[in-house]
Amino acid sequence: MTGPLAHEITTLLTAAFSPQVLDVINDSAHHAGHSGHDGSGESHFTVVIESAAFAGQSRLQRQRLVLAALGDIPGQRVHALAIRARAPGE
Repeated sequence: MTGPLAHEITTLLTAAFSPQVLDVINDSAHHAGHSGHDGSGESHFTVVIESAAFAGQSRLQRQRLVLAALGDIPGQRVHALAIRARAPGE
């Protein structure tokens, strides 16, 4: 089951990048009792995204694009976000 924050992440990234692949993985259960786990069940995520928008971009540029698309979610509403961004064919 997808929570409201995971759904919001999916919506924002879909609108920004029209990805061929998008997987928003909720890793929060693996961090229960650790720093940053707020009990909401939506504190830690991994995003796997493939989009033509990332062609010719460095890994750092790709991560910055994803973070910009997510606005205040990383660091404020989500404690940890791992990003695996690639262009098609990579």
